[in-house]
Amino acid sequence: MSDDVIQLENVKIERDGRTTFVILNRPEKRNAMSPQLHMDMCEALDWAEEDEQTQVVVITGAGGNFCAGQDLKLYFRGTEGDPRLRARARRAAHSWRWDKLSRFPKATIAMVHGYCFGGGFTPVIACDFAIAAEDATFGLSEVNWGIIPGGLVAWAVTQAMNYRDAIYYSVTGDKFSGKEAAAMKFVNKSVPVADLRAATMELARKLEAKSPAAVRYTKEAVRSVRGMSQDQAMDYLNCKSDALKHMDPEGGREKAMKMFLDDKVFKPGLGEFKRG
Repeated sequence: MSDDVIQLENVKIERDGRTTFVILNRPEKRNAMSPQLHMDMCEALDWAEEDEQTQVVVITGAGGNFCAGQDLKLYFRGTEGDPRLRARARRAAHSWRWDKLSRFPKATIAMVHGYCFGGGFTPVIACDFAIAAEDATFGLSEVNWGIIPGGLVAWAVTQAMNYRDAIYYSVTGDKFSGKEAAAMKFVNKSVPVADLRAATMELARKLEAKSPAAVRYTKEAVRSVRGMSQDQAMDYLNCKSDALKHMDPEGGREKAMKMFLDDKVFKPGLGEFKRG
C-alpha cells in the first residue's frame, strides 16, 4: 500500500497510522480561507475518501490556529472581476465545509486550537467529533461588520448549539473559549493545548479499532434521524441495520457475536470490541 499523499498549495496532508491529518495551511493568515484553499480542501477530502490507508480524518490548521474565517480580500475583492472564479470559489467553499464533511464516509475529527472564527465554524460542526484546546478562541464577529454570518454558518450553529447560545453569540459577536465551547457542548471536550494532539489521537485510535462499516452506518443513522418522526426513524433505522449486514466486508457483526457468545472474550460495557 502506497504512503504517497497528494501535494497541494494551501493544504497539507500528514499520516499517523490509519489517521490522516488534513491541515489548512495558510499560517501567515491564521488559515483564513482563500478560493485556492477551498479548492484544495475539496481535492484533499476526495483523496482521503478514496485512500485505502485512511480510516479517520482530522481537520485542523497549521501554525497554532484553526481558521480565522474567510479571507475577505482574496475571496471577495480577488474574485469581483472574475464571475467564473467567484462561482467556483463559492461552490468549493460550501462543498468541502458542509456537503463533503457532513456526509464523509469515514470518521472525522475537528482539532481546534487558536482562532476559530466565522466560516471556520462550519467544518467544526460538520465533523463527527470536535476537540478543542481550552484556550482556543471562537467567535462569530460578522455582526460587527454589519452583516450576518456568511454561507451556511447561521444554520450550522443551530445544529450544534442550543437556541439561546446560537442567538447570543451570533448577535453579540462575543468570543468564547474552548473550555466554554465544551461546557455548552459545541465541542465534545476541551483539553490544555499541550495535550490537544494526544487527546485527538486517543479518540482516533479508538475509532480505528472499530469496524469501518459500523462507524459509517452508525454516524449516518444518528445524523439522519434527528429530523425524523419516531415512525420514520424506526423504518429508516431498520433498513439501515439490514443494509449494514450486507455491506460490511469485514463481517464485524458476526465476529462480535462469536466473541460474545462462543469465545466469551467480549462483554459489552466491560471490554472493547476491537477489529481482529
